[in-house]
Amino acid sequence: MGNDSDESDEEYDPVEDVQRVIESVVQIGDYRRPQRRECHNLVRRFKLMLPILEELRDIPQPFTKNGVAWLVKFKEALLYAKDLLQLCSQGSKIYLSLETETIMGTFQKVYERLGQAFGAVPCEELGISDEVKEQLELMHVQLKRARRRTDTQDIELAMDMMVVFSDEDDRNSDSAIIERLAKKLELHSVEELNVETVAIRQLAEERKGQHIESTKRIIKLLNKFKHVAGMPETSVLDDPVAPKMLERCTSLVIPHEFLCPITLEIMTDPVIIASGQTYERESIERWFQANHRTCPKTRQPLQHTSLAPNCALRSLIEEWCENNNFKLPKRYDSAQESCPGKDEIPALVESLGSIHLEEQRKAVEKIRMLSKENAENRVLVAERGGIPPLVQLLSYPDSKIQEHAVTALLNLSIDEGNKRLISSEGAIPAIIEVLENGSCVAKENSAATLFSLSMIDEIKEIVGQSNGLPPLVNLLKNGTVRGKKDAITALFNLSLNHANKGRAIRAGIVAPLLQLLKDVNLGLIDEALSILLLLVLNSEGRQEIGQLSFIETLVQFMREGSPKNKECAASVLLELCLNNSSFILAALQFGVYEHLIEIKQNGTNRAQRKAMTILELVTKSEQI
Repeated sequence: MGNDSDESDEEYDPVEDVQRVIESVVQIGDYRRPQRRECHNLVRRFKLMLPILEELRDIPQPFTKNGVAWLVKFKEALLYAKDLLQLCSQGSKIYLSLETETIMGTFQKVYERLGQAFGAVPCEELGISDEVKEQLELMHVQLKRARRRTDTQDIELAMDMMVVFSDEDDRNSDSAIIERLAKKLELHSVEELNVETVAIRQLAEERKGQHIESTKRIIKLLNKFKHVAGMPETSVLDDPVAPKMLERCTSLVIPHEFLCPITLEIMTDPVIIASGQTYERESIERWFQANHRTCPKTRQPLQHTSLAPNCALRSLIEEWCENNNFKLPKRYDSAQESCPGKDEIPALVESLGSIHLEEQRKAVEKIRMLSKENAENRVLVAERGGIPPLVQLLSYPDSKIQEHAVTALLNLSIDEGNKRLISSEGAIPAIIEVLENGSCVAKENSAATLFSLSMIDEIKEIVGQSNGLPPLVNLLKNGTVRGKKDAITALFNLSLNHANKGRAIRAGIVAPLLQLLKDVNLGLIDEALSILLLLVLNSEGRQEIGQLSFIETLVQFMREGSPKNKECAASVLLELCLNNSSFILAALQFGVYEHLIEIKQNGTNRAQRKAMTILELVTKSEQI
């Protein structure tokens, strides 16, 4: 080998090369939900590697051939981890939420590769001291033990996704879930949604026409988030975040101050809000109609929502357009358009207290319809004092009035502020009364209302203390298909509260859940298993659920179910086995071992991990 090559080899420092990779990973920064905690755990382990590398720096170089080969293998494992962390930092938040289990499977592969690297260190050849050797062995053990367990927040997110992507429910009660998802995924500001739009477009380009249905679902949810934020929906794949008019005139650069911060399009009717920021009238009015009381750009609370025309800016825009031969789109005239029925609301609220039955019935039915149409109507009904009389009508003997009243409250509860107003008016016991004794439709909508209201944690406890779990369980047991779906989503949400887990168990929730597991046509198996997974986290729940017949049912799903069924069943069985070794023996009696082996080889990523952990527990139980 020539002198130039020798000099190049001497200059190359493999330890420094590895250290640069680790330092670049540590500097990646913020991570998306729901992998944020897992990312921070992995980065924390990366930081623990730095002192070990400092020790390796003190080892005389050049390294042996095996030593360099190990460092190269180590670097490859680190780069594999870096790619994953960059995806979790810059990828689409909606994609990362939909593909949670696939992403978590990749984390598992990262730990496996890093574990293999730390388990194959040529300590003798590198001349590593006993102290550093102990650190390496400790890191190897920690990486081998790295386990991922779904926490309550992950389950809640998965259930929200199930409900949001269901196209069967024609009510708009899922808007409450969409708002909760937007907050969870941090996709509620204009800037966040524009960044997400770019990420989704990049995802679609990388997929190159594959996974079309999945991409459409992601775009659909993005547009729902945009609707809640008061932004116009886009096709994403066709429309860039930059305005269309810029595409048509790429050589012309529109001054930034002429663009609406919400739509990023040139303004035709600019108005000033209380924060001093300027927006397109149509866009900011849509923002306010969604019951936002903050400035979209600065996020600061607004003292009022009055709009003042920005005449000076409008003149500048018109002058610029004339000088550059740029044609403005037709100006939006808010005076020409108003929410249908808006002017009727004050009189309708007054009619709720009428002594004439037919007038009351017509008023409550109209409010039910208007409160479904848009956010502005929901706010206006509440501001005009419509919630107290609606709550009073829940106790009215006329079944149709009762049905309209509870459905109107369901629609009003989509607004976050209205949830607390409805609860403070003492509506919870009255809604539960309708749930017990109302018409079929009234019962279903009462369950949906309790689900919507229980988005707020303290209301979960109020529903539980008001004895709301037993009638929900009864609806789950005896209701229509739609009633069962309303009941199971409400029961899941309420069971996130610790005390409600016990209440649900005592209300007899296990029997109808087990019945749902037998009815494949209903399509509620995954939802039922998700609630059971919540309940087995409770000692009372484990005692009630951990019967031989249930263990046998889980084993049956692990044998015959869909890949998702097998995954959920394995998750529930693992939770039971972790707390009581007798469940392991019971499962073995029902032939679970061969199914675990099959799932370990062919199941989903999450199912494989659950199966492997159960098999480890089986091995330990045999050694005792």
